[in-house]
Amino acid sequence: MEIKTTNSFGLADLSQIASVSNGGDNNLPSIIPKDKNLYVSISAGGDSVVLQNNNGQFYSLPFSDFEFSSINSNLFSIASKTKDETQFLRFKDSHSYREFQRAIKLSQMAVRETPEKESKENEFTERTEDNSAEVYFHFYGLLHQQQNMLQDYVRTSTYQNSFLWNCGDFDGKVVLDVGAGTGILSFFAVQAGAKKVYAVEASSMAVHCQELIRTNNLSDKITLIPGKIEEVSIPETVDIIISEPMGYMLVNERMLESFVYARKFLKPNGQMFPTKSNMYFSLFSDELLYQETVQRCTFWHHEHFYGVNLSGLKNQAYVENFKQPVVDNWSPTIVCSDVLVWPYDFEKDSVEKLHTIDIPFTFTATRTAFVHGLASWFDVLFCGTQKEVRLSTGPSDPPTHWYQVRCLFGDPVLIKQGEKATGRLLMTANQRLSYDIELTVEINGQIRRNQLDLKNPHFRYSSNPGTLELIPPEHPPSAPEPPLSNAMSFENIHNSDVKY
Repeated sequence: MEIKTTNSFGLADLSQIASVSNGGDNNLPSIIPKDKNLYVSISAGGDSVVLQNNNGQFYSLPFSDFEFSSINSNLFSIASKTKDETQFLRFKDSHSYREFQRAIKLSQMAVRETPEKESKENEFTERTEDNSAEVYFHFYGLLHQQQNMLQDYVRTSTYQNSFLWNCGDFDGKVVLDVGAGTGILSFFAVQAGAKKVYAVEASSMAVHCQELIRTNNLSDKITLIPGKIEEVSIPETVDIIISEPMGYMLVNERMLESFVYARKFLKPNGQMFPTKSNMYFSLFSDELLYQETVQRCTFWHHEHFYGVNLSGLKNQAYVENFKQPVVDNWSPTIVCSDVLVWPYDFEKDSVEKLHTIDIPFTFTATRTAFVHGLASWFDVLFCGTQKEVRLSTGPSDPPTHWYQVRCLFGDPVLIKQGEKATGRLLMTANQRLSYDIELTVEINGQIRRNQLDLKNPHFRYSSNPGTLELIPPEHPPSAPEPPLSNAMSFENIHNSDVKY
């Protein structure tokens, strides 16, 4: 029977099966040739090692039944989990051995049903509950989730442009890609001239990333390192750290902290791409959104629902629905105040600044309107030595898969043009890889408060913004002129309505 496999990792010899008692003598048993010139590969399903001899016979060694351990520069031990027996696999050359060693780690990660308990605490495990970490890495291990991000033309093209327009920063440099996913940013770094890229990826997407590295013939340029940035080792310090760490409302998923943690591997005066970020806030007026939210709650007003009175839960329904931040795109015409900015510098600011984001505010109304809540969006800046590039999720810019986020009040409040609205936005990081939000605003003595859960937003959008531009350019741009208004110099977006 033929077994479908991935690429072969070269020739090896299978040695004598020998009895080795667990915890016994550490000396290796004598290596007695048993079968020479075996072709070694991983099964197409990634759940076993497959050996094939010159006669076409296959030996399948499932990861569920065997433990694979590196012994020295070209020797692997294969220990049965059910019997006290060990086999030895000796590779013909060190390159095949290293490729097999990496494939073993990736494949075992891919078939792992639940994450193994960390043997020691690190910054990620300390800030994250186990279930949230499991869900998070499962989510980013799915190809269709990666596709959603890749097809965001604004996101992907702006990242590529920021690297290529600053190729002088990448040429001949060593780069670290944090949370590499499919490895797309690593490929862009190589396109910009990087000498070496270390791509760190903790989800099972690492398996697919390795395959793309291989099929793009970049194994000599890009080295995949499976694991979290907080627990892996990088062979050398790097010149540039690249990542796409932004979530809804910039900080959701708490990936920014991993990006900042990676600075420990950065050379003095090294660069971060992106370099800086800004969260923007304004008051908004949107009666349609408010009425839609109220309407969702009225279901629980039923007093005769199949003979059951549901109205006892109507108050809780209002609390729950208004506790959800709303993720969607909207027209900038709903903004009814000036704009406040909260900046964060990835190269300089402390990680503690991301743990508690406390923003007191005073807004001035730009028109008379009923205020329904607080709107937010963000941008990031790539501060290269040749060009400064901006990626924005603002309502006046092309849409992205981040959309914008709005926090509703339980009741609207009237504000007149020129009047002030004072208050406070408090965002506290939690162990669910997200933030708890407390919002308070006072207008003419009327106070509105709300507590929201950024981990559980209401997704109001109806289509994928990536469908606007699914097809990437056939060739990377050569002229250093941005094709999108989104990729403009940061200085050009400042205006008198923005407060810093």
